[in-house]
Amino acid sequence: MFDFDADLEDDISELEGAEDFLNYFAIPFDQTIVHAYRLHILQRFHDDIVKVATPPEEESERKALYTKLLTKAYQTFVDSDPKTEKVLQIYKSMDQDAAPAFVPLSDLIK
Repeated sequence: MFDFDADLEDDISELEGAEDFLNYFAIPFDQTIVHAYRLHILQRFHDDIVKVATPPEEESERKALYTKLLTKAYQTFVDSDPKTEKVLQIYKSMDQDAAPAFVPLSDLIK
């Protein structure tokens, strides 16, 4: 399926979906969870990687870090839901405390 070489980042660039990432890092997963939350899991994984100030230089340490971060991202959506986590922009922009927007019908007819 993939032609993995010795370079971790090259290997990762060949991965296409959440299942590929989880399989590559040997993280057990429930297909039902991944099917429902694949974009959320990958976005959380990406966000967590970006927060790492200085990734380890050693490839094995980077792989261990990425495995930990992806496991955490996956587990987040086993234990929670997208609306609570607000990973994707659509959820970030929603403010549950704000009153719903109201446009009077008379404004639409003008």
